[in-house]
Amino acid sequence: MKSILVIDDDKVNLATARMVLRDEYKVIPVTSGAQALIFLEKNDCDIILLDINMPEMNGFETLRKIREMQHCQHIPVIFLTADNDAETETRCFKEGAIDFIVKPFVSEVMRSRIGRVLELEELRRGLADRLEQKTREASDMKSKSCQDALTGLWNRTYTEEAVNGLLSQGAPGVLLMIDMDNFKVINDSYGHIAGDRTLRMLADILRSVFNEGDILCRIGGDEFMVFARDITERSEISNRASRIISELTNKLEKCDFKTNTSVSIGIAKAPENGTEFLKLYNSADKALYYVKQNGKNSYHFFSDKLQTENSRGEKNVDLGYLQDLMNRTDNGGGAYSLDFESFHHVYNFIRRFVERSRRDVQTLLFTVVENDSQEPDVAETELALELLEKAIYTSLRRSDVSTRYSSKQLIVILMDANGENGDMVAGRILESFNKLYTNGKVQIEYGIARMDG
Repeated sequence: MKSILVIDDDKVNLATARMVLRDEYKVIPVTSGAQALIFLEKNDCDIILLDINMPEMNGFETLRKIREMQHCQHIPVIFLTADNDAETETRCFKEGAIDFIVKPFVSEVMRSRIGRVLELEELRRGLADRLEQKTREASDMKSKSCQDALTGLWNRTYTEEAVNGLLSQGAPGVLLMIDMDNFKVINDSYGHIAGDRTLRMLADILRSVFNEGDILCRIGGDEFMVFARDITERSEISNRASRIISELTNKLEKCDFKTNTSVSIGIAKAPENGTEFLKLYNSADKALYYVKQNGKNSYHFFSDKLQTENSRGEKNVDLGYLQDLMNRTDNGGGAYSLDFESFHHVYNFIRRFVERSRRDVQTLLFTVVENDSQEPDVAETELALELLEKAIYTSLRRSDVSTRYSSKQLIVILMDANGENGDMVAGRILESFNKLYTNGKVQIEYGIARMDG
């Protein structure tokens, strides 16, 4: 049974309306706009009969407040009035009523008008539902046509359009070109089902590393792309790229693939490296090529080397000037500290050196670990990592190299050191750290391995 909310300060009018309508409808009578609003806060109805002339809050004021309630915006309203002049009629429709009934009520007229309004409302709702369904179907079809069937990520066409839209609005961000190394070996050795599972695995990693508003794309094959919005800090971008590399490595190890599969990432920033998609895409692709040519399994930021080289070419220098210029970048002191991108290339250079010279070089990995009794605290971990960096810098020689791998780990290369020397140096670093850090909320663990050429 349809329900009708009748709002009128005249109890006789309420009784009349109830008597006329009760056989066909559930009638809810209230005597003021305030009572109607209280009822509508927790209840719904199919139609409202609203008296215009009421004390404290008239019908027009009441209707405006009703329309402010989200679930009441489409409830049809019929005004009740003793005035049937053109001015009143015009204002009724202007205020949003769908009809009006003149007092005193004529039973047949009242039932007829209410029935017609409810019939129109039912038709409106039906059309609205059909429109919503068609809109949803069209949206689903568009999404499916723009999505990669295997991973559920966006395809290249949609991504280019979406990124260009953001860039045209001046949105800052970063584009990552992501390519799996030696992926074909998985298909060849373990089958295409395993290959498909690996591609979905990387897609899930990207979803976990980036935010809901970022654009994640599978270009095709083993190539992926991400546009991360509003990320401008190089350290934050580096951390996310490192997470992709390390998480894929960990998951592939659990799969026990013997394929040496990894991931390489090229990075371009907007607007620095491009203000439209193709420019940004080409910049990231050049950075990816650099990684591929320098050992893979890493990431690299695009830099316009040609422009820099051209500016240097305006003036020739001699060797003495060049040596002096390069020496200015070394401020002396302890271990040489690099960002992870640069460290990766230094590591490969040293590895080649070890391969030819058979010298002893150790790699140390320090990890900040929260004590079991403590809740994870990002600020505390960052403090501990900064103090650990200081301990490393002051404890090591100028020939040693260090980098921050992630928000919890540091890597150190110890030149000309065997395993025993490495453990001794690690102990010295921890001793120095414990003098600097006294909060006791975290501790440092380390692992050591000899670098093989």
